Amino acid sequence: MIKKTLNFHSLLAINALLSKEISRFAKVWVQTILAPVISSVLFLIIFSYLLNNRIEPLPGIQYSSFLIPGLIMMTLQQNAFANSSSSLTQSKITGNLIFLMLSPMTPIQWFVGYIGGAVARGVACAISLWLFCSFFNYVPISSFIWVFTFSILACLSMGGLGIIAGIYAEKWDQVSAFQNFLINPLTLLAGVFYSTQSLPSLWQTVSRFNPFFYLIDGFRYGFFLVSDVSPYRSLFICSLFTLLICGLSILLISIRWRLKS
Repeated sequence: MIKKTLNFHSLLAINALLSKEISRFAKVWVQTILAPVISSVLFLIIFSYLLNNRIEPLPGIQYSSFLIPGLIMMTLQQNAFANSSSSLTQSKITGNLIFLMLSPMTPIQWFVGYIGGAVARGVACAISLWLFCSFFNYVPISSFIWVFTFSILACLSMGGLGIIAGIYAEKWDQVSAFQNFLINPLTLLAGVFYSTQSLPSLWQTVSRFNPFFYLIDGFRYGFFLVSDVSPYRSLFICSLFTLLICGLSILLISIRWRLKS
């Protein structure tokens, strides 16, 4: 009976934090969902107009079709990161985080609440962008399992990175630096706009050390069943990367690193 009560209270605590995280970005959906979707659609329109009949990144696949999965994954990654990092940073700056620290919530409950918000926002942006892109070029999903798997792995890893950035940051400039100098470059160099097979051999090798490449390549495989590397290899590397990031974020929460101040 006591265990059931504890489990029920744990679920209530997680649900409270998760509901707060979802309502936080849902109230300003024009900024958190519509704005990144429109930005990605503009990328699609411009690059498709310039390169659609000039480049065939994968055999038999039009450039605009190739581009859509990359844009979806890029948008998903950036918004999953933005949700958890901005939420934690805002709570630290406003002083609201102290109420969470005084609560009996465990580090795992913290993590699930924040990561749940990151998953919700990332998936919402991804689905919205896919629907918007379908008006210009409908790209069917060949394997929902692969698309779903890499979407969740991307949300978990990027949401975990967002938690780490939010714990580290004392002001908004530090979050922006984390995104501008780490997240955005790694995403753009991961094959969003091109196939890494078109790169010189040296840069192909370099790209294999970028975990974001495997997230995008595995996600794109779910649409076309064609990829630069084996989807199972991508799945293995992305799973390890996600476990590492999630484990580190839970550890930092548990030791209250940079949270006590």
